[in-house]
Amino acid sequence: MLTTLLVLADGRLPSGAHAHSGGLEPAVAAARVADLADLDGFLRGRLATAGLVTAAFAAAACASAALLTGPGALARLDVLDAELDARTPSPAQRKASRQQGRALLRAGRAMWPLPAVSWPATGPHQPIALGVITAAAGLDPSHAATTAAYGTISGPASAAVRLLGLDPYRVHALLAALAVDCDRVADRAAAYAKQDPENLPAASAPLLDIGAEVHASWEVRLFAS
Repeated sequence: MLTTLLVLADGRLPSGAHAHSGGLEPAVAAARVADLADLDGFLRGRLATAGLVTAAFAAAACASAALLTGPGALARLDVLDAELDARTPSPAQRKASRQQGRALLRAGRAMWPLPAVSWPATGPHQPIALGVITAAAGLDPSHAATTAAYGTISGPASAAVRLLGLDPYRVHALLAALAVDCDRVADRAAAYAKQDPENLPAASAPLLDIGAEVHASWEVRLFAS
C-alpha cells in the first residue's frame, strides 16, 4: 500500500498537475510572494483552506467509490462534485480543477480498473477523480486525504522554484517542515469521508479566487493556473 500511495502522490504522475501553480503565479506577480518566508506563509494558508477542502472531498469520493454497487453511490459522487463546484467561486479555478480531474482519470485508467462512471464532458473536479482512483488502487479515504493535502502544497512549492528561482533544497526543507501540518489537515479531512456532502468543509481563500481570475486574463503566463 505504501508504494501504491507513493505512485499516486508522485509529482511525475502524468496528470497535468505540473502545469498548474496553485495560485502562486498571480501571487508572485502581485508581489505577495517574493522569497522563501513568503512562500512558507502562502503554503500554510493554502493548506488550511484549499488543502482542507480538497482533502475532505477526495476522502469522501474515495469512500463513495469503494461502495460503487448501485445508483446511490453514483448519485453521491455527483452530489460531491456539485458541492465542490459550489465551493469554488472562481470560474477559472473550476475550469482548472476539471481539467486536472480529466487528466488524472486518464492516468488512473492506465494503472487500475476504474468503475464505469458517466462523468460530465468537462470532467470531474480533481479531488473527486483523485478519490475514485485512490479507491481503485486499493487505498482508503485517509490515503486520499493525505495525497490531496500534500498536492496542494507540493505543486506551488515546485512552481516557486521556477517562478522565483528559489533554492530547491530550501524549498523541499520547507515542505518537510510542513509535514506535521499536512498530516493534521489530512486527518481532519478524512473524518468527513462518510458525512453528508453538504457538511464538508467550505474554507475559503478569496485572494486565490481573485488571483485566479486575474491570471486567466493574461495573454502570457508560465502556468495554466
